[in-house]
Amino acid sequence: MKPTTIEDHHIWEQEQNLLRRKQQDAAELQKLRRKDLHWMHCPKCGQNLVTEHHGVVEIDLCPNCRGLWLDANELETILARESGFFQSCVRSLRGR
Repeated sequence: MKPTTIEDHHIWEQEQNLLRRKQQDAAELQKLRRKDLHWMHCPKCGQNLVTEHHGVVEIDLCPNCRGLWLDANELETILARESGFFQSCVRSLRGR
């Protein structure tokens, strides 16, 4: 419904702004709920992940399926400190 007077237009704009804010709040709440459902759960089997420290890096491990997960740039951090067999394997995989 289109407003016919200036007052109607102002009320219509206020209602639209309120509706937009409610939709944004609902979307943010849904995003938080999804994060709570999956945060620190194994993507493979759904079990809670356990955090272990490897030097300065925190590694997320699944005690059930033995999966191992690294956050962004953690592999590079490990490789920069590693000088043994593991690093040579990764270097050969990269073709260096």
